[in-house]
Amino acid sequence: MIIDCHGHYTTAPRALVDFRERQKAAFAAGAVGGLDTKIRISDDEIRESLESKQIRIQAERGVDLTLFSPRAAHMAHHVGDAAASELWTRHCNDLIHRAVSLYPDRLVGVCQLPQSPGVSPANCIPELVRCVEELGFVGCNLNPDPTDGYWTDPPLTDRHWYPLYEKMVELDVPAMVHTSCSCNPNFHFTGAHYINGDTSAFMQFLDSDLFKDFPTLKFIIPHGGGAVPYHWGRYRGLAQNMGRPPLDALMKNVFFDTCVYHQPGIELLMTVVPPENILFGSEIVGAVKGIDPTTGYNYDDTKRYIDAVAWLPPQTRSKVLSGNALQVYGRLRRQLQAQGVPVPG
Repeated sequence: MIIDCHGHYTTAPRALVDFRERQKAAFAAGAVGGLDTKIRISDDEIRESLESKQIRIQAERGVDLTLFSPRAAHMAHHVGDAAASELWTRHCNDLIHRAVSLYPDRLVGVCQLPQSPGVSPANCIPELVRCVEELGFVGCNLNPDPTDGYWTDPPLTDRHWYPLYEKMVELDVPAMVHTSCSCNPNFHFTGAHYINGDTSAFMQFLDSDLFKDFPTLKFIIPHGGGAVPYHWGRYRGLAQNMGRPPLDALMKNVFFDTCVYHQPGIELLMTVVPPENILFGSEIVGAVKGIDPTTGYNYDDTKRYIDAVAWLPPQTRSKVLSGNALQVYGRLRRQLQAQGVPVPG
């Protein structure tokens, strides 16, 4: 079984985006409470949006299962207020649940959280519980910057976040640290803000005692860990200079995916980062579309890069492609079995 830990519903039916535009207009007019909260999307529209894209590409690339979440760029937690974020988040997560229900052998749900700048993350707990306990989701996406580009909320290691972490530990669900759109013109959202968020989160974890307080808390840092693997020596040296534990201790709780879109980058990741800390991910259909003219294949066909690492032992390859995901997402095996999907091992 090949498990892609990083998928977004980037091809969701137009009605979802239309609702968001109406919601933003209503909020600007001060009338969010009177907004029509229904979104009318048929099962056939969901099938059409997935079978021509996500499901087709999975099959073509030999990927069995995707951990599927709402579109990251559209989380846009800076929009409106907490109530607006809650409504938008619920719609996005409900649509993911419907997609999973239609393709239980291909998709498993991961939820968006109703974050809002300056609002306690405890506000996210009811939606997280609903998604996990009622909808069968196995993880969540956590935006480290709900301002979407201005970073005015506390770092991820601050006690501001602790109520949410307590519930994550209780439910046995990890979080993928994933920024959203960028309102700051200095930072392109996928080319800069995403990588900034990944790298900043790792440094925050390094410079804290968060995992002493939450020894079983788990985070996946996407996009290959941002700049971290390329500067592994810098972070090892910083930990040493700051009197922090070595990176080995941190890597009991922090994991990277393989959303790195060229062969040398994947090989660097596999060389530097412990293999048990790497989860296969591709983010199809995601940030980097199109065909690489130097290879003739899609940039985001990351399984092809992993397959091409000739020196990777078969046992390690198996861990990266599936075993690590089953370990990090503690509820995944049970959820697959509940969905009628046989799980090897």
